[in-house]
Amino acid sequence: MEIVPEKSENPSESNRVKQSNSFMPLYFALVLAAGVAIGYYLTFHSGLSTSSSTFHTKSSGNKINNLLDYIEMQYVDTVNREQLENKTILSMLKSLDPHSDFIPASDFSAVNEPLEGNFDGIGVEFNIINDTIRVVNPIIGGPSEKLGIKAGDKIIKVNGKNIAGVKVTNKQVFEKLRGKNGSSVTVSILRGSLKNAIDFKIIRGKIPIYSIDVAYMLNSDIGFIKISRFAGTTYEEYLNAFNDLSKSGMKKLVLDLRGNGGGFLKTAVELADEFLMNGLQIVYTEGKAHPKKIYNSSTRGGFEKNDLVVLIDEGSASASEIVAGALQDNDRATIIGRRSFGKGLVQDQIDLPDGSAVRLTIARYYTPTGRCIQKPYDKSLDAYYNEEYERYEHGELYNADSIKIDKSQVYHTPAGKTVYGGGGIVPDIFVPLDTLKYSHSLNRLYNTGTLNTFAFEYTDHNRQQLLNSYKKASEFISKYNISDKEVSALKSYLILKKITSLNFTGKEVGFKQILKALIGRNLFDKDAYYPILYENDTAVLKAIEVLN
Repeated sequence: MEIVPEKSENPSESNRVKQSNSFMPLYFALVLAAGVAIGYYLTFHSGLSTSSSTFHTKSSGNKINNLLDYIEMQYVDTVNREQLENKTILSMLKSLDPHSDFIPASDFSAVNEPLEGNFDGIGVEFNIINDTIRVVNPIIGGPSEKLGIKAGDKIIKVNGKNIAGVKVTNKQVFEKLRGKNGSSVTVSILRGSLKNAIDFKIIRGKIPIYSIDVAYMLNSDIGFIKISRFAGTTYEEYLNAFNDLSKSGMKKLVLDLRGNGGGFLKTAVELADEFLMNGLQIVYTEGKAHPKKIYNSSTRGGFEKNDLVVLIDEGSASASEIVAGALQDNDRATIIGRRSFGKGLVQDQIDLPDGSAVRLTIARYYTPTGRCIQKPYDKSLDAYYNEEYERYEHGELYNADSIKIDKSQVYHTPAGKTVYGGGGIVPDIFVPLDTLKYSHSLNRLYNTGTLNTFAFEYTDHNRQQLLNSYKKASEFISKYNISDKEVSALKSYLILKKITSLNFTGKEVGFKQILKALIGRNLFDKDAYYPILYENDTAVLKAIEVLN
């Protein structure tokens, strides 16, 4: 996912993260960062002439544009001028550092949606199963949910045009169902045993994208909040989740930032402020043309003295590292997990006249002790991007002694704890990657999408019976168990799909937990999915141990 800066006068950050599937035993994140962006929006004035058809080299200001003119006019085949310009800009920026970047106008809205916290559409989560769009869940409060569209519904037509059995792609579904706020679209839906399709005329609206995956109580006094990104709505989401957990008796908190690739600097500062006493430094930025700017905590904060654990891993980057670094450097929280990504460059966004944008690195950010946690990028871009894989190769994901620490960059917190700069946040307590959590055959079932598809179809077939038995997510979590019935159904499904090479028995390590989590997600969304998934999560269990 690519993340772009917030459009405001406030400092902001962005990050592109590509992470491997969380159930793979050799799981490691490949984070393609695009990083912190401060909102000094500059005016872009092009000094390039478009009138000449001759390639001149005397004027360096016109060199690139004149070369493009020459190529456009003289090249043996027809070329796309806009594509050439975009590739030229991107090549220039990538020659500077890994996080200076270019966003074409055609991509800008899509990559900005996760941080804005909403998009325009009909409001459904969907899967394409057997070449048919199946509604996984209507988004609560969205246009589809208000009209009565339900989980399990099959979308077979859009505006009278058939989209079932025609090899429709996710991209095509987005193009057909999304649209301008207030515009309308008619979808034809098949439901259950009904023979005739039902037509729904849906007025598209603003659909929220939540950045808090889940918030629930791990036990009677420990709360758990998982944040997937630092968006414009994250702080408000956090306050709502915090208040709900406080009412449930929360005295201690586990803040899960694993796999969180970043987002807005402003949001990271607001969140860190919730845990720090007034006047403490959170982060500062500094660059050649940008004087040092310090961000301190304020009197605001609802959890400044209670016990706190922060979970991080190799997919935690940028804004996540700002929060983890601020809390570690102020001796405020115990950081548990694996070394974070190492993204400490600050970008400025320049909006171009055609709707595209350039992000240029203009500064670095530093944690309160003065460390810059940006990992080296003096080699090739490939080497920078592959550094995540090298951590796996060198054993860092399994052994704390294998962590590459730059011992020349040593810093000390007020309490005397030693911390290091030069490449990510090193946790206070290391938790290795758990390779024994899931069997090889189970990983194959999950990673090919087979287990997900079966879980959806099984849930859909038994939906009413399951909902009659379990009214709430908490009831499902505590009472539902995978039995021989589900195992037998999955075996029959694998035979039907001609998947016989796995020798599936139903006794595979982790199988019952994952299938229960997937069925729970299809019934109660994240409120059942994450609590089941994290029941034996090694980092979560270590956090509970520390807090107790």
